[in-house]
Amino acid sequence: MGNKTGKCIIFSAPSGAGKTTIVHRLLNDLTTLEFSVSACSREARPNEKNGVDYYFLGVEEFQKKINEQAFVEWEEVYPNNFYGTLKSEIERIWSHNKVVVFDVDAVGGLNLKHFFGSNALAVFVQPPSIEVLEERLRSRKTETEEKIHMRISKSNFEMDRAKEFDYILVNNDLDHAVTEIKERITQFIER
Repeated sequence: MGNKTGKCIIFSAPSGAGKTTIVHRLLNDLTTLEFSVSACSREARPNEKNGVDYYFLGVEEFQKKINEQAFVEWEEVYPNNFYGTLKSEIERIWSHNKVVVFDVDAVGGLNLKHFFGSNALAVFVQPPSIEVLEERLRSRKTETEEKIHMRISKSNFEMDRAKEFDYILVNNDLDHAVTEIKERITQFIER
């Protein structure tokens, strides 16, 4: 990537911590930010649009792009189920003089942090506690018991890595969390 001068904000969190809600609020409030659309190898779901929700590449195309080193980072989440960040997406956003916003899991977040170095602000959104997290996941009523347990154990692993991020944002109260992180982002962009 030619231009490494652009800045980016990375958001990671365990499932149910409220990360996506916070990201949507920030994108709404701060016009300097633009969301980085990830690429994936799966098919689009009926309500999803290519280039808006994801870039849907299919397995073959995704692997071709890995070989071409077209990704900043990528991971194979399940066999033949790939997710990644295209270099071209970052360059597109930087060419508009915008700050890139990522919404990724903890592993992806730390990979991006290492790649972008001091040009990135890596934020870990933490629920007040694992109990609150479990409560939030249950109240969604979309997950089986097995899925909830799987997400909770992944959350424990992710929370152990929180200290590797630049900033830990405890989401106890949504409005407060948004105000707090807005200030932090503004300082980062202006420095």
